[in-house]
Amino acid sequence: MAFAVKLERSLYLAAAPFLGAAASLPAHHPVPVTVACAGGIGVAASLIVVCTEKDSAGRWLVRLAPLTLAAAVDYAAYRIPGWGWDAALAGGWAWLCCAVVPIARTTGRYRRRRKALAAVPEAPVLTAAPQEEAPEPTDDGADPFTQGVRILWKKAGDPARTHVVVAKPHPGQRHDFTVLLRANEPGRPISGLRKADIAAAFGAHEDDIRLVETTQMAGRQAGPGWQEAEVIPDERHRRRTKPTTAEWWEDGIGEDAIPGSRYTNRFRDDERGVTRWTARLPDSAGEPRVDHVALARALGARHEDGRVFVDFDGRDVLVSVWDVSPLAKVYPATRELLTPDADGWYTTGYLANGQPARNRVHTDRGAAHGLFVAPSGGGKTQLMALAVCANAHWGAVIWLVTEAPDEKTAALGVHCDRYGVGPLYMVRALRALDALMEIRGTMPWADGKVHEWQAGKPGCPYRPLAVFWDEFLSAARDEDYGQEIMDRAESGTVKGRKYGIGENVAGQSIYVQDGFTQLLKENIRENSPAPVILKVAADKVASMFKALGIAPDNIPDPLPRSFSPEAEGRIKRILSGEAEPPSDSNTGGVGWIVPGRKPEMLRTLFIDFNKPIAPLFPDEVFGLTAHEIAGLEARGLWFDWTVPPRPGEFGDEPDEDDSWMDDEPKPARKSGAKGNGKGGGKGRQLPGRSNIRSGDEALAALQKLGR
Repeated sequence: MAFAVKLERSLYLAAAPFLGAAASLPAHHPVPVTVACAGGIGVAASLIVVCTEKDSAGRWLVRLAPLTLAAAVDYAAYRIPGWGWDAALAGGWAWLCCAVVPIARTTGRYRRRRKALAAVPEAPVLTAAPQEEAPEPTDDGADPFTQGVRILWKKAGDPARTHVVVAKPHPGQRHDFTVLLRANEPGRPISGLRKADIAAAFGAHEDDIRLVETTQMAGRQAGPGWQEAEVIPDERHRRRTKPTTAEWWEDGIGEDAIPGSRYTNRFRDDERGVTRWTARLPDSAGEPRVDHVALARALGARHEDGRVFVDFDGRDVLVSVWDVSPLAKVYPATRELLTPDADGWYTTGYLANGQPARNRVHTDRGAAHGLFVAPSGGGKTQLMALAVCANAHWGAVIWLVTEAPDEKTAALGVHCDRYGVGPLYMVRALRALDALMEIRGTMPWADGKVHEWQAGKPGCPYRPLAVFWDEFLSAARDEDYGQEIMDRAESGTVKGRKYGIGENVAGQSIYVQDGFTQLLKENIRENSPAPVILKVAADKVASMFKALGIAPDNIPDPLPRSFSPEAEGRIKRILSGEAEPPSDSNTGGVGWIVPGRKPEMLRTLFIDFNKPIAPLFPDEVFGLTAHEIAGLEARGLWFDWTVPPRPGEFGDEPDEDDSWMDDEPKPARKSGAKGNGKGGGKGRQLPGRSNIRSGDEALAALQKLGR
């Protein structure tokens, strides 16, 4: 046997496995690409020979027969499912080519058989044709539309080795349809099918493809071997240009701002100037997540404007878009709002969503303590004035002490049982408060027994007492009385609630290092219905709420510098060299109320101190009972607290025989120590403190020591 024949047959046998495997490999794999190119070359060359050659056409067709037959086998293998048919077709091709050896036998010594071999190209039909005519899934009487979709899918190379079962056009849409796919091999799951594959097959954008889970129904299977896809370019174009409200919500807010939410309703409140949107989260959704910046942007607002707020009630979502931020409005205080109801609740301001923000003059565990925190000018005195007024309407006895003279507190003092200024006044009030707990602890009620105070409990022999310490931290750092102020204030927060005594502390901080003790802060926080924090500096928001025991996930964002929209025309002002208008600082009285574990933004009611405030208060100013006053007088604690320190009030007086210089006055003895609560009681000197206040006193002391 000639060497050329052996070589040609070896090539056919070596090429057969690749030809059989080409149909099962992905379309972009090198093997099917090579087979397709070789077959294409053979078919194209055969057509050229038929059109141009006359005498030697038969010989050239025989030589090209292996390539043209390979193209036929590859085409049949793609259309007939199953690996067995692929192997049979490839084997038949190799056997036929090895038997004929068309290339070697049409050259050299076999040239004399040229005429006989010229008819060989018609022979391959005997092997390949019967297998190409095998039944195919597409020959099932499908409608013309499905047949057209199958042609496009076949041209794309049957992505992910899938077959088009049926395609249905969408009514009223020119290009939209739904296609049902299944795996070519029964029992094989569809894997690797991408939206991009489907989009490329039908000339659509990837965003216009939607994969739908196939459900089982009569006459149709389901499962991983099936896949339904919607090709909807027309629908997506309409949805991008003219979406319904539900579609707009789903594509925007439901994707980024409040993931998973679905629109349910929209309504407008013209009277209050707010648009409400309601939505619902699926039951499978976890903890609601909100991107406030994305939500404001989707609703055509700026996050800094404070006009967009979201609230949750289980799975229900309420989004409020205000024409003007509720926090930018001014809410005048009225007598009705500041009068507590039967349960002790009164309105202290309005939340960001427009709801009334309420506080309480007592708690279920006894008298209520209060905490008012704000920097200078943040509205702290305004907030404290609301609580003073509410307690006055409740019928409580009110004591108000401020560390330094203040116009507003002086106006409030007219409506209080006791009002004073300075650390000395505060420490005297605290001593009386300490003794008053002892007195009330022995006062019998109407039934002749002694009880702990409880709101609404009949037979109580005394009125509740609400004390207000303004600028408490400054007083607590006083050199002479600060230590005793802190000690007695802490004691009052521990025991006062049982005797109807509530302490309300106002200051610019709640940090321990600024004057609060840890116990004082914890007692006020636990026995305060709702602490209020106003206008905290941005860099202190996290640490301040952490100090109040707020979880990190519930710590709010800092307040904006202003709730007013920025003035338009900035570019014009830049071009003309004009200065920017000043920012409207309208955040006074804005902050957070902490009714539970999560702070809520609010704006407090406003009391105009430039006008008479008497209409806001009841006509009567309530005081202690005669029994309480007698008990305080017996202890030397009920007198004019504005007088200078009395002899022995803050410790032992200097010995009468101390040899002070005749021309020097005897210095009054002050002590920041905690005495026994009685006039002339013995106190203690703070460590490291001295009674010497001047150089003359020091000189006199040295002269006395030298004698």
